[in-house]
Amino acid sequence: MTRMLILLAASTLLAGCRQYIPTEERPNIVFIFTDDHTARALSAYGSVVNETPNLDRIAQEGIRFDRCLVTNSICAPSRAVVLTGKHSHLNGQLTNGQRFDGSQQTFPKLLQAAGYQTSIIGKWHLRSAPTGFDHWQVLRGQGPYYNPLFLTEGDTLRMEGYTTNIITDLALEWLQSGRDPDKPFMLMYQHKAPHREWHPGPDHYNLYEDMDIPEPPTLFDDYTGRASPAAEQGMTIARHLDVTDLKLQAPRSMNEAQTAAWEAVYGPRNEAFHAANLEGDDLTRWKYQRYVKEYLRTVAGVDDNVGRLLGYLDESGLADNTVVIYSSDQGWYLGEHGWYDKRWMYEESLLTPLLVRWPGKITPGTVSDAMVSNLDFAATFLDLAGVGAPADMQGRSLKPLFTGETPEDWRTSHYYHYYEYPAVHCVERHYGVRTKTHKLIYYYNRDEWELFDLTDDPMELRSVYGDSSYQDLAVELKTELERLRVHYQVPDDDRPTGPCIPNERGVPVAPN
Repeated sequence: MTRMLILLAASTLLAGCRQYIPTEERPNIVFIFTDDHTARALSAYGSVVNETPNLDRIAQEGIRFDRCLVTNSICAPSRAVVLTGKHSHLNGQLTNGQRFDGSQQTFPKLLQAAGYQTSIIGKWHLRSAPTGFDHWQVLRGQGPYYNPLFLTEGDTLRMEGYTTNIITDLALEWLQSGRDPDKPFMLMYQHKAPHREWHPGPDHYNLYEDMDIPEPPTLFDDYTGRASPAAEQGMTIARHLDVTDLKLQAPRSMNEAQTAAWEAVYGPRNEAFHAANLEGDDLTRWKYQRYVKEYLRTVAGVDDNVGRLLGYLDESGLADNTVVIYSSDQGWYLGEHGWYDKRWMYEESLLTPLLVRWPGKITPGTVSDAMVSNLDFAATFLDLAGVGAPADMQGRSLKPLFTGETPEDWRTSHYYHYYEYPAVHCVERHYGVRTKTHKLIYYYNRDEWELFDLTDDPMELRSVYGDSSYQDLAVELKTELERLRVHYQVPDDDRPTGPCIPNERGVPVAPN
């Protein structure tokens, strides 16, 4: 009993001390998170298809990570990994269809306990109500691009306008008048864009109209040289984009005035398309241009709004003591391999952007090629706040890397696991390991392997698994893959599986 009283008194004293730590010694944290934004559509990463001047500011004034890898390239599982700092098999969010267990430990709850105000505004996409937040206003489900419904604690809020702009309006409102200015804060400012169906705001309807976006060299990939799943998916630009994706009809969520404004721009374009009567490769090329321009227009809307947020931080004096972090829930295909969407362990969906600005701490213009992951975000947020990460979190704080101090024992391999099959786009379940120069992928329900030499074959067009000159390397990578599965406590995935046949939108249909 005496020992318990001593511990209780000590914890009370520590809690009392915590509230007197000067706010300026604990930075505010703004986490800007988008949905499906590939680094190849960020000029900070050398994009040849668009410019993102406001997002580039974060990189120019901070650090750009060139090798940030996700653990499971799909929306809800990625968000669960960010919140928990644990792989999907431990946080329970294997797929998009599950309901996130909000009762579990998350970094916002730990920041709350340390005296931070926590807020999330924008896309949530985890089915359960947010927990660990003092304030939340989140889109219902995926949310539309126009006239969204927001869920709040105990209420709903319907708002008129373009969703990307509205999310920023709500974030600025909270920063200006919804928080206690005497406490540090953590804001998760999360956009729907640039998720499918890629509806831009009126300010960007005509962006890129008079130019052709460069085609990726693998737009007409025939999927030879790889395991069978690559050819059996349902996410091709040629076959699986529908009339809404291609803007042959207006968004259903628009009101009458918005629809009229949309039709004034898109109506003549669509008339010209129908008159052209395209087919074959010409039709695929037209679809690519239409799709990628709409995607990039939604990115432009995000970039403009990030500029609004950064401007407010500057004008309010908050910028000097605020860490701004930009990332996306995973990568994305802009026509590479003929695809849109994500899910695969191939580079385009495995890599996600990560930019961090911390005035006075990070040297402007820093670039890191350390192998980092969304698994590390939770531990990083806690470390920034001076809070130790719990032992069961599987990621590591990136804070040492911000100042160029890469620990000697930093990871040299990364574990990936995709679970959602049979499901939309019919991407077979797989797991694998990526090192700096190679990647081994295992489609475990088919017992098929792929091995890529990322130096000689950066586009991953030819698997060298089974090539005698790579035999020793394959054994070495299999050993490392098994080590990672033991390290991360990954159980066998024995859930039932079955055939997956995609329809014209990439949605599975029942086999005959």
